[in-house]
Amino acid sequence: MTAAVRDLLAWRKRDASSPPPYLKYRSSKSFIILTVCFASFTDIFLYGVVVPVIPFALLNRVGVPEENVQHWVSVLLAVYAAALIACPPIAGWLTDHYKSRRVPFILALFALAGATVMLCLGSSIAILVAGRFLQGVAGGVVVTVSLALLADTVGHEDIGQAVGWLTLSISVANLVSPLLGGVVYARAGYYAVYYMAIALIVVDIILRLLLIERKTARKWQSPDEEIQEPLPGSPHRSEAENSVPTTDPNSPATASSLSSKKKRFSTPPVFTLLSSYRLLSAIWCTFAIALLMTAWDAVLPLRVYKLFGWSSLGAGLIFLPLLLPSFAAPLVGKYSDSRGPRLPVFLCFLLGSPFVTLLLLVDHSGTRQVVLLCALLALAGFSFPMGITAVLVEFTYAVDAVEKRRGEGCFGEMGAYAQAYGLFTTAYAAGMLVGPLWAGLVETSAGWTTMCWSLGLLSAVSAVPAGLITGGLLWKRGRNKGQSGDAEALPDTATSHRADDIPEKEKPVVSPGL
Repeated sequence: MTAAVRDLLAWRKRDASSPPPYLKYRSSKSFIILTVCFASFTDIFLYGVVVPVIPFALLNRVGVPEENVQHWVSVLLAVYAAALIACPPIAGWLTDHYKSRRVPFILALFALAGATVMLCLGSSIAILVAGRFLQGVAGGVVVTVSLALLADTVGHEDIGQAVGWLTLSISVANLVSPLLGGVVYARAGYYAVYYMAIALIVVDIILRLLLIERKTARKWQSPDEEIQEPLPGSPHRSEAENSVPTTDPNSPATASSLSSKKKRFSTPPVFTLLSSYRLLSAIWCTFAIALLMTAWDAVLPLRVYKLFGWSSLGAGLIFLPLLLPSFAAPLVGKYSDSRGPRLPVFLCFLLGSPFVTLLLLVDHSGTRQVVLLCALLALAGFSFPMGITAVLVEFTYAVDAVEKRRGEGCFGEMGAYAQAYGLFTTAYAAGMLVGPLWAGLVETSAGWTTMCWSLGLLSAVSAVPAGLITGGLLWKRGRNKGQSGDAEALPDTATSHRADDIPEKEKPVVSPGL
Protein backbone atom coordinates (compact mmCIF):
# COMPACT_ATOMS: atom_id res chain seq x y z
CA MET A 1 0.00 0.00 0.00
CA THR A 2 2.81 2.37 0.93
CA ALA A 3 4.64 1.55 -2.28
CA ALA A 4 1.50 2.30 -4.29
CA VAL A 5 1.08 5.69 -2.64
CA ARG A 6 4.75 6.52 -3.19
CA ASP A 7 4.38 5.55 -6.82
CA LEU A 8 1.25 7.64 -7.21
CA LEU A 9 2.95 10.74 -5.84
CA ALA A 10 5.90 10.17 -8.19
CA TRP A 11 8.41 9.94 -5.35
CA ARG A 12 9.96 6.82 -6.82
CA LYS A 13 12.34 6.97 -9.76
CA ARG A 14 10.88 5.64 -12.97
CA ASP A 15 11.76 5.24 -16.60
CA ALA A 16 11.49 8.65 -18.25
CA SER A 17 9.36 7.13 -21.03
CA SER A 18 6.87 5.70 -18.55
CA PRO A 19 4.01 8.10 -17.73
CA PRO A 20 3.03 8.71 -14.10
CA PRO A 21 -0.07 6.82 -12.93
CA TYR A 22 -3.43 8.46 -13.69
CA LEU A 23 -1.71 11.05 -15.89
CA LYS A 24 -4.93 11.90 -17.73
CA TYR A 25 -6.76 12.85 -14.54
CA ARG A 26 -3.85 14.51 -12.74
CA SER A 27 -3.18 16.84 -15.67
CA SER A 28 -6.82 17.53 -16.55
CA LYS A 29 -8.14 21.08 -16.52
CA SER A 30 -10.77 20.21 -13.95
CA PHE A 31 -8.25 18.75 -11.49
CA ILE A 32 -5.80 21.63 -11.91
CA ILE A 33 -8.57 24.19 -11.37
CA LEU A 34 -9.75 22.25 -8.30
CA THR A 35 -6.21 22.19 -6.89
CA VAL A 36 -5.60 25.88 -7.55
CA CYS A 37 -8.94 26.87 -6.00
CA PHE A 38 -8.32 24.67 -2.96
CA ALA A 39 -4.84 26.17 -2.58
CA SER A 40 -6.25 29.70 -2.60
CA PHE A 41 -8.98 28.63 -0.19
CA THR A 42 -6.35 27.20 2.17
CA ASP A 43 -4.22 30.34 1.97
CA ILE A 44 -7.09 32.68 2.85
CA PHE A 45 -8.54 30.26 5.41
CA LEU A 46 -5.24 30.02 7.31
CA TYR A 47 -5.03 33.81 7.35
CA GLY A 48 -8.59 34.33 8.58
CA VAL A 49 -9.01 31.42 10.98
CA VAL A 50 -6.43 32.83 13.41
CA VAL A 51 -7.85 36.37 13.40
CA PRO A 52 -10.21 35.72 16.35
CA VAL A 53 -7.51 33.70 18.14
CA ILE A 54 -4.51 36.05 17.96
CA PRO A 55 -5.74 38.57 20.58
CA PHE A 56 -6.12 35.76 23.12
CA ALA A 57 -2.73 34.29 22.15
CA LEU A 58 -1.11 37.67 22.75
CA LEU A 59 -2.85 38.04 26.09
CA ASN A 60 -2.57 34.52 27.50
CA ARG A 61 0.45 32.92 25.79
CA VAL A 62 2.77 35.86 25.14
CA GLY A 63 1.78 37.87 28.20
CA VAL A 64 1.11 41.18 26.44
CA PRO A 65 -0.68 43.66 28.75
CA GLU A 66 -4.35 44.06 27.84
CA GLU A 67 -3.95 47.73 26.92
CA ASN A 68 -1.26 46.80 24.33
CA VAL A 69 -3.11 43.91 22.65
CA GLN A 70 -4.77 46.10 20.00
CA HIS A 71 -1.41 47.63 19.09
CA TRP A 72 0.21 44.25 18.48
CA VAL A 73 -2.81 42.95 16.57
CA SER A 74 -2.40 45.94 14.23
CA VAL A 75 1.35 45.28 13.95
CA LEU A 76 0.74 41.66 12.95
CA LEU A 77 -1.78 42.74 10.31
CA ALA A 78 0.67 45.35 8.97
CA VAL A 79 3.50 42.79 8.81
CA TYR A 80 1.30 40.42 6.79
CA ALA A 81 0.28 43.24 4.44
CA ALA A 82 3.89 44.36 3.97
CA ALA A 83 4.96 40.84 2.99
CA LEU A 84 1.99 40.52 0.65
CA ILE A 85 2.88 43.81 -1.05
CA ALA A 86 6.62 43.20 -1.40
CA CYS A 87 6.78 39.50 -2.26
CA PRO A 88 4.54 38.92 -5.35
CA PRO A 89 6.64 40.80 -7.99
CA ILE A 90 9.72 38.85 -6.89
CA ALA A 91 7.76 35.60 -6.79
CA GLY A 92 6.39 36.33 -10.26
CA TRP A 93 9.86 36.95 -11.70
CA LEU A 94 11.24 33.75 -10.16
CA THR A 95 8.22 31.72 -11.31
CA ASP A 96 8.53 32.96 -14.89
CA HIS A 97 12.24 32.03 -14.89
CA TYR A 98 11.67 28.54 -13.54
CA LYS A 99 10.64 25.68 -15.81
CA SER A 100 7.81 24.51 -13.59
CA ARG A 101 4.97 26.31 -11.81
CA ARG A 102 4.43 23.23 -9.63
CA VAL A 103 7.67 23.54 -7.65
CA PRO A 104 7.10 27.08 -6.24
CA PHE A 105 3.45 26.11 -5.79
CA ILE A 106 4.46 23.26 -3.47
CA LEU A 107 7.23 25.23 -1.71
CA ALA A 108 4.73 27.99 -0.89
CA LEU A 109 2.51 25.45 0.84
CA PHE A 110 5.34 24.18 3.02
CA ALA A 111 6.15 27.80 3.92
CA LEU A 112 2.48 28.28 4.81
CA ALA A 113 2.58 25.16 6.97
CA GLY A 114 5.71 26.45 8.72
CA ALA A 115 4.06 29.82 9.36
CA THR A 116 1.01 28.08 10.84
CA VAL A 117 3.19 26.04 13.21
CA MET A 118 5.03 29.21 14.30
CA LEU A 119 1.75 30.98 15.03
CA CYS A 120 0.45 27.94 16.91
CA LEU A 121 3.49 27.36 19.12
CA GLY A 122 4.82 30.91 19.31
CA SER A 123 5.21 32.23 22.83
CA SER A 124 6.96 35.50 21.99
CA ILE A 125 6.20 38.56 19.89
CA ALA A 126 9.21 37.87 17.64
CA ILE A 127 7.96 34.39 16.68
CA LEU A 128 4.42 35.63 15.99
CA VAL A 129 5.72 38.49 13.84
CA ALA A 130 8.00 36.11 11.91
CA GLY A 131 5.13 33.65 11.46
CA ARG A 132 2.78 36.34 10.16
CA PHE A 133 5.47 37.65 7.79
CA LEU A 134 6.14 34.14 6.44
CA GLN A 135 2.40 33.68 6.02
CA GLY A 136 2.27 36.86 3.93
CA VAL A 137 5.19 35.71 1.76
CA ALA A 138 3.58 32.31 1.20
CA GLY A 139 0.24 33.94 0.43
CA GLY A 140 1.79 36.20 -2.19
CA VAL A 141 3.46 33.24 -3.88
CA VAL A 142 0.28 31.13 -3.79
CA VAL A 143 -1.89 33.79 -5.44
CA THR A 144 0.73 34.67 -8.06
CA VAL A 145 1.53 31.08 -9.04
CA SER A 146 -2.13 30.02 -8.91
CA LEU A 147 -3.14 32.65 -11.45
CA ALA A 148 -0.16 31.87 -13.71
CA LEU A 149 -0.96 28.15 -13.55
CA LEU A 150 -4.58 28.86 -14.47
CA ALA A 151 -3.49 30.95 -17.46
CA ASP A 152 -1.14 28.17 -18.61
CA THR A 153 -3.84 25.54 -18.18
CA VAL A 154 -7.13 26.92 -19.48
CA GLY A 155 -5.85 29.33 -22.09
CA HIS A 156 -7.09 32.67 -23.28
CA GLU A 157 -10.65 31.70 -24.12
CA ASP A 158 -11.56 30.24 -20.71
CA ILE A 159 -9.48 32.28 -18.28
CA GLY A 160 -12.44 34.36 -17.09
CA GLN A 161 -14.53 31.41 -15.95
CA ALA A 162 -11.53 29.79 -14.25
CA VAL A 163 -10.74 33.03 -12.42
CA GLY A 164 -14.41 33.18 -11.42
CA TRP A 165 -14.09 29.83 -9.64
CA LEU A 166 -10.90 31.08 -7.97
CA THR A 167 -12.66 34.25 -6.80
CA LEU A 168 -15.51 32.13 -5.45
CA SER A 169 -13.14 29.93 -3.43
CA ILE A 170 -11.46 32.99 -1.93
CA SER A 171 -14.83 34.50 -1.01
CA VAL A 172 -15.93 31.28 0.70
CA ALA A 173 -12.68 31.22 2.69
CA ASN A 174 -13.16 34.85 3.71
CA LEU A 175 -16.69 34.00 4.79
CA VAL A 176 -16.11 30.86 6.86
CA SER A 177 -12.59 31.21 8.28
CA PRO A 178 -13.17 33.84 11.01
CA LEU A 179 -16.50 32.24 11.89
CA LEU A 180 -15.02 28.75 12.28
CA GLY A 181 -11.98 30.11 14.10
CA GLY A 182 -14.13 31.84 16.69
CA VAL A 183 -16.57 28.95 17.17
CA VAL A 184 -13.89 26.24 17.39
CA TYR A 185 -11.80 28.31 19.79
CA ALA A 186 -14.82 28.92 22.04
CA ARG A 187 -15.97 25.28 22.01
CA ALA A 188 -12.77 23.23 21.74
CA GLY A 189 -9.89 25.49 22.74
CA TYR A 190 -6.76 27.06 21.27
CA TYR A 191 -5.04 24.05 19.71
CA ALA A 192 -8.23 22.75 18.07
CA VAL A 193 -8.15 25.76 15.73
CA TYR A 194 -4.69 24.76 14.50
CA TYR A 195 -5.61 21.07 14.25
CA MET A 196 -8.29 22.15 11.79
CA ALA A 197 -5.73 24.23 9.87
CA ILE A 198 -3.22 21.35 9.76
CA ALA A 199 -5.87 18.95 8.44
CA LEU A 200 -6.56 21.39 5.61
CA ILE A 201 -2.84 21.67 4.85
CA VAL A 202 -2.50 17.87 4.62
CA VAL A 203 -5.28 17.68 2.02
CA ASP A 204 -3.71 20.58 0.14
CA ILE A 205 -0.29 18.89 0.13
CA ILE A 206 -1.79 15.74 -1.39
CA LEU A 207 -3.56 17.70 -4.14
CA ARG A 208 -0.48 19.74 -5.04
CA LEU A 209 1.77 16.67 -5.16
CA LEU A 210 -0.72 14.88 -7.39
CA LEU A 211 -0.94 17.81 -9.82
CA ILE A 212 0.90 17.48 -13.12
CA GLU A 213 1.18 20.54 -15.35
CA ARG A 214 -0.28 20.07 -18.82
CA LYS A 215 2.95 21.06 -20.54
CA THR A 216 4.73 18.37 -18.50
CA ALA A 217 2.06 15.81 -19.36
CA ARG A 218 2.63 16.40 -23.10
CA LYS A 219 5.94 14.53 -22.82
CA TRP A 220 3.96 11.29 -22.45
CA GLN A 221 1.05 12.17 -24.74
CA SER A 222 0.77 11.77 -28.47
CA PRO A 223 -0.80 14.65 -30.43
CA ASP A 224 -3.98 12.59 -30.80
CA GLU A 225 -4.31 12.34 -27.02
CA GLU A 226 -4.14 16.09 -26.44
CA ILE A 227 -7.81 16.97 -26.26
CA GLN A 228 -8.87 20.47 -25.33
CA GLU A 229 -11.36 19.61 -22.60
CA PRO A 230 -13.96 22.23 -21.66
CA LEU A 231 -14.19 23.76 -18.22
CA PRO A 232 -16.92 22.57 -15.85
CA GLY A 233 -20.12 24.28 -16.92
CA SER A 234 -18.76 25.29 -20.33
CA PRO A 235 -20.38 24.16 -23.56
CA HIS A 236 -18.38 21.54 -25.45
CA ARG A 237 -16.49 23.00 -28.35
CA SER A 238 -16.58 21.48 -31.76
CA GLU A 239 -13.70 19.48 -33.14
CA ALA A 240 -12.91 22.30 -35.50
CA GLU A 241 -12.39 24.64 -32.58
CA ASN A 242 -10.32 22.13 -30.65
CA SER A 243 -8.13 20.98 -33.50
CA VAL A 244 -4.89 22.72 -34.33
CA PRO A 245 -3.61 22.26 -37.86
CA THR A 246 -0.15 20.92 -38.33
CA THR A 247 2.37 23.22 -39.91
CA ASP A 248 5.41 22.53 -41.98
CA PRO A 249 8.47 23.18 -39.80
CA ASN A 250 10.41 24.16 -42.91
CA SER A 251 7.89 26.76 -44.06
CA PRO A 252 8.88 30.45 -43.90
CA ALA A 253 6.00 31.22 -41.50
CA THR A 254 7.11 28.56 -39.06
CA ALA A 255 10.76 29.59 -39.31
CA SER A 256 9.74 33.19 -38.62
CA SER A 257 7.69 32.09 -35.62
CA LEU A 258 10.54 30.04 -34.19
CA SER A 259 12.91 32.94 -34.73
CA SER A 260 10.61 35.35 -32.91
CA LYS A 261 10.42 33.02 -29.91
CA LYS A 262 14.16 33.41 -29.45
CA LYS A 263 13.91 37.18 -29.08
CA ARG A 264 14.97 38.62 -25.78
CA PHE A 265 14.89 42.19 -24.57
CA SER A 266 17.41 43.60 -22.15
CA THR A 267 14.60 45.41 -20.32
CA PRO A 268 13.25 43.28 -17.46
CA PRO A 269 9.78 41.97 -18.35
CA VAL A 270 8.14 43.72 -15.40
CA PHE A 271 9.21 47.12 -16.76
CA THR A 272 8.04 46.15 -20.23
CA LEU A 273 4.67 45.25 -18.75
CA LEU A 274 4.48 48.55 -16.88
CA SER A 275 4.87 50.38 -20.19
CA SER A 276 1.42 49.09 -21.21
CA TYR A 277 -1.38 51.55 -20.51
CA ARG A 278 -3.79 48.60 -20.29
CA LEU A 279 -1.78 46.99 -17.51
CA LEU A 280 -1.40 50.29 -15.64
CA SER A 281 -5.16 50.78 -15.86
CA ALA A 282 -5.74 47.23 -14.61
CA ILE A 283 -3.37 47.84 -11.69
CA TRP A 284 -5.26 50.99 -10.71
CA CYS A 285 -8.63 49.22 -11.00
CA THR A 286 -7.32 46.39 -8.82
CA PHE A 287 -6.11 48.82 -6.17
CA ALA A 288 -9.39 50.75 -6.19
CA ILE A 289 -11.57 47.62 -5.97
CA ALA A 290 -9.53 46.21 -3.08
CA LEU A 291 -9.73 49.55 -1.28
CA LEU A 292 -13.50 49.80 -1.77
CA MET A 293 -14.06 46.19 -0.67
CA THR A 294 -11.95 46.34 2.51
CA ALA A 295 -12.57 49.91 3.68
CA TRP A 296 -15.60 48.71 5.64
CA ASP A 297 -13.53 46.39 7.84
CA ALA A 298 -12.45 49.35 9.95
CA VAL A 299 -15.79 51.17 10.33
CA LEU A 300 -18.76 48.86 9.80
CA PRO A 301 -18.60 46.83 13.07
CA LEU A 302 -18.42 50.00 15.16
CA ARG A 303 -21.17 51.65 13.08
CA VAL A 304 -23.72 48.87 13.63
CA TYR A 305 -22.80 48.76 17.32
CA LYS A 306 -23.45 52.49 17.73
CA LEU A 307 -26.66 52.59 15.67
CA PHE A 308 -28.27 49.23 16.39
CA GLY A 309 -26.48 48.02 19.53
CA TRP A 310 -25.36 44.81 17.81
CA SER A 311 -22.91 42.41 19.47
CA SER A 312 -19.73 41.08 17.87
CA LEU A 313 -21.80 38.31 16.25
CA GLY A 314 -24.06 40.81 14.53
CA ALA A 315 -21.06 42.90 13.53
CA GLY A 316 -19.57 39.83 11.86
CA LEU A 317 -22.79 38.78 10.13
CA ILE A 318 -23.27 42.25 8.60
CA PHE A 319 -20.44 41.39 6.18
CA LEU A 320 -22.50 38.56 4.66
CA PRO A 321 -24.30 40.87 2.19
CA LEU A 322 -20.88 42.01 0.96
CA LEU A 323 -19.58 38.47 0.40
CA LEU A 324 -22.55 36.39 -0.76
CA PRO A 325 -22.99 38.10 -4.19
CA SER A 326 -19.46 36.97 -5.12
CA PHE A 327 -20.92 33.50 -5.76
CA ALA A 328 -21.84 34.90 -9.18
CA ALA A 329 -18.12 35.32 -10.04
CA PRO A 330 -17.95 32.30 -12.42
CA LEU A 331 -20.81 33.77 -14.47
CA VAL A 332 -19.03 37.12 -14.68
CA GLY A 333 -15.86 35.33 -15.75
CA LYS A 334 -17.74 33.43 -18.42
CA TYR A 335 -19.16 36.69 -19.76
CA SER A 336 -15.67 38.23 -19.81
CA ASP A 337 -14.43 35.25 -21.84
CA SER A 338 -17.07 35.74 -24.51
CA ARG A 339 -17.56 39.52 -24.57
CA GLY A 340 -14.45 40.94 -22.97
CA PRO A 341 -13.81 42.46 -19.52
CA ARG A 342 -14.56 46.13 -20.32
CA LEU A 343 -18.26 46.18 -19.41
CA PRO A 344 -18.01 44.28 -16.08
CA VAL A 345 -15.09 46.43 -14.88
CA PHE A 346 -16.82 49.64 -15.96
CA LEU A 347 -20.15 48.68 -14.36
CA CYS A 348 -18.33 47.65 -11.20
CA PHE A 349 -17.32 51.26 -10.55
CA LEU A 350 -20.30 52.96 -12.19
CA LEU A 351 -22.86 51.00 -10.14
CA GLY A 352 -20.72 50.77 -7.04
CA SER A 353 -20.40 54.56 -6.75
CA PRO A 354 -24.07 55.35 -5.93
CA PHE A 355 -24.45 52.26 -3.75
CA VAL A 356 -21.46 53.24 -1.61
CA THR A 357 -22.48 56.91 -1.49
CA LEU A 358 -26.06 56.11 -0.45
CA LEU A 359 -24.75 54.37 2.66
CA LEU A 360 -24.58 57.86 4.16
CA LEU A 361 -28.39 57.56 4.56
CA VAL A 362 -27.87 54.94 7.26
CA ASP A 363 -27.69 57.42 10.13
CA HIS A 364 -30.16 56.24 12.79
CA SER A 365 -31.58 53.06 14.30
CA GLY A 366 -34.64 51.15 13.10
CA THR A 367 -35.66 48.12 11.07
CA ARG A 368 -35.87 50.08 7.82
CA GLN A 369 -32.34 51.32 8.34
CA VAL A 370 -31.11 47.75 8.84
CA VAL A 371 -32.86 46.68 5.61
CA LEU A 372 -31.40 49.67 3.75
CA LEU A 373 -27.90 48.91 5.04
CA CYS A 374 -28.08 45.24 4.04
CA ALA A 375 -29.52 46.05 0.60
CA LEU A 376 -26.84 48.63 -0.21
CA LEU A 377 -24.07 46.35 1.04
CA ALA A 378 -25.42 43.50 -1.11
CA LEU A 379 -25.52 45.71 -4.21
CA ALA A 380 -21.99 46.97 -3.54
CA GLY A 381 -20.96 43.39 -2.78
CA PHE A 382 -22.15 42.31 -6.22
CA SER A 383 -20.47 45.20 -8.03
CA PHE A 384 -16.92 44.97 -6.72
CA PRO A 385 -16.34 41.17 -6.85
CA MET A 386 -17.75 41.34 -10.38
CA GLY A 387 -15.03 43.86 -11.19
CA ILE A 388 -12.16 41.92 -9.63
CA THR A 389 -12.99 38.82 -11.68
CA ALA A 390 -13.07 40.79 -14.91
CA VAL A 391 -9.95 42.80 -14.15
CA LEU A 392 -8.02 39.56 -13.67
CA VAL A 393 -9.06 38.60 -17.18
CA GLU A 394 -7.77 41.98 -18.36
CA PHE A 395 -4.33 41.24 -16.85
CA THR A 396 -4.14 38.13 -19.02
CA TYR A 397 -5.23 39.96 -22.16
CA ALA A 398 -2.86 42.86 -21.47
CA VAL A 399 0.14 40.51 -21.26
CA ASP A 400 -0.89 38.90 -24.55
CA ALA A 401 -1.24 42.33 -26.15
CA VAL A 402 2.24 43.39 -25.06
CA GLU A 403 3.71 40.13 -26.36
CA LYS A 404 1.95 40.57 -29.68
CA ARG A 405 3.29 44.10 -30.03
CA ARG A 406 6.86 43.21 -28.98
CA GLY A 407 7.03 39.87 -30.74
CA GLU A 408 5.97 36.40 -29.70
CA GLY A 409 8.44 34.89 -27.26
CA CYS A 410 9.79 38.24 -26.09
CA PHE A 411 9.22 37.25 -22.46
CA GLY A 412 10.99 33.92 -22.77
CA GLU A 413 9.77 30.35 -22.75
CA MET A 414 7.62 30.74 -19.62
CA GLY A 415 6.11 34.10 -20.59
CA ALA A 416 5.30 36.87 -18.13
CA TYR A 417 1.96 35.83 -16.67
CA ALA A 418 3.37 35.24 -13.18
CA GLN A 419 5.01 38.68 -13.13
CA ALA A 420 1.77 40.32 -14.25
CA TYR A 421 -0.19 38.48 -11.58
CA GLY A 422 2.48 39.46 -9.07
CA LEU A 423 1.68 43.09 -9.89
CA PHE A 424 -2.02 42.28 -9.44
CA THR A 425 -1.39 40.76 -6.00
CA THR A 426 0.73 43.72 -4.92
CA ALA A 427 -1.93 46.20 -6.09
CA TYR A 428 -4.66 44.26 -4.31
CA ALA A 429 -2.63 44.04 -1.09
CA ALA A 430 -1.93 47.79 -1.24
CA GLY A 431 -5.67 48.42 -1.58
CA MET A 432 -6.32 46.14 1.40
CA LEU A 433 -3.85 48.19 3.43
CA VAL A 434 -5.07 51.65 2.36
CA GLY A 435 -8.81 50.88 2.47
CA PRO A 436 -9.26 50.47 6.24
CA LEU A 437 -6.85 53.36 6.90
CA TRP A 438 -8.80 55.65 4.53
CA ALA A 439 -12.18 54.75 6.00
CA GLY A 440 -11.03 54.88 9.61
CA LEU A 441 -9.20 58.20 9.36
CA VAL A 442 -11.89 59.98 7.32
CA GLU A 443 -14.73 58.67 9.49
CA THR A 444 -12.93 59.74 12.66
CA SER A 445 -11.97 63.21 11.43
CA ALA A 446 -14.89 64.15 9.14
CA GLY A 447 -17.72 61.73 9.92
CA TRP A 448 -19.64 58.85 8.33
CA THR A 449 -21.21 61.00 5.59
CA THR A 450 -17.89 62.32 4.29
CA MET A 451 -16.38 58.85 4.35
CA CYS A 452 -19.25 57.45 2.24
CA TRP A 453 -19.21 60.13 -0.45
CA SER A 454 -15.40 60.12 -0.64
CA LEU A 455 -15.42 56.37 -1.36
CA GLY A 456 -18.25 56.89 -3.85
CA LEU A 457 -16.18 59.58 -5.59
CA LEU A 458 -13.20 57.23 -5.84
CA SER A 459 -15.45 54.63 -7.47
CA ALA A 460 -16.84 57.17 -9.96
CA VAL A 461 -13.36 58.44 -10.90
CA SER A 462 -12.10 54.88 -11.38
CA ALA A 463 -14.92 54.21 -13.85
CA VAL A 464 -13.16 56.52 -16.35
CA PRO A 465 -10.02 54.42 -17.00
CA ALA A 466 -12.10 51.25 -16.61
CA GLY A 467 -14.42 52.29 -19.44
CA LEU A 468 -11.87 53.94 -21.72
CA ILE A 469 -8.84 51.65 -21.43
CA THR A 470 -9.91 48.17 -20.28
CA GLY A 471 -9.83 45.85 -23.29
CA GLY A 472 -7.93 48.37 -25.40
CA LEU A 473 -8.57 52.06 -26.06
CA LEU A 474 -12.29 52.63 -26.57
CA TRP A 475 -11.81 55.09 -29.45
CA LYS A 476 -9.94 52.41 -31.44
CA ARG A 477 -12.92 50.06 -31.24
CA GLY A 478 -14.36 50.82 -34.64
CA ARG A 479 -10.97 50.78 -36.35
CA ASN A 480 -10.08 47.38 -34.86
CA LYS A 481 -13.43 45.69 -35.43
CA GLY A 482 -13.07 42.71 -37.69
CA GLN A 483 -9.27 42.96 -37.84
CA SER A 484 -6.51 41.13 -36.07
CA GLY A 485 -5.76 44.74 -35.34
CA ASP A 486 -4.10 46.76 -32.68
CA ALA A 487 -1.84 44.67 -30.50
CA GLU A 488 -3.10 46.49 -27.45
CA ALA A 489 -6.68 45.69 -28.37
CA LEU A 490 -6.71 42.14 -29.60
CA PRO A 491 -4.16 39.91 -27.85
CA ASP A 492 -3.19 36.46 -28.94
CA THR A 493 -4.55 33.35 -27.33
CA ALA A 494 -2.76 32.53 -24.08
CA THR A 495 -2.71 28.82 -24.71
CA SER A 496 0.22 26.82 -25.96
CA HIS A 497 -1.39 26.99 -29.42
CA ARG A 498 -1.31 30.57 -30.59
CA ALA A 499 -4.34 32.14 -32.23
CA ASP A 500 -2.19 33.13 -35.19
CA ASP A 501 -1.51 29.42 -35.85
CA ILE A 502 -5.22 28.66 -36.34
CA PRO A 503 -6.87 29.29 -39.71
CA GLU A 504 -9.18 32.33 -39.71
CA LYS A 505 -12.35 30.28 -40.17
CA GLU A 506 -11.48 28.09 -37.18
CA LYS A 507 -10.56 30.82 -34.71
CA PRO A 508 -12.90 31.04 -31.73
CA VAL A 509 -14.91 34.24 -31.61
CA VAL A 510 -13.19 35.98 -28.71
CA SER A 511 -12.65 39.72 -28.83
CA PRO A 512 -11.46 40.88 -25.43
CA GLY A 513 -10.28 44.16 -26.86
CA LEU A 514 -13.66 45.27 -28.20
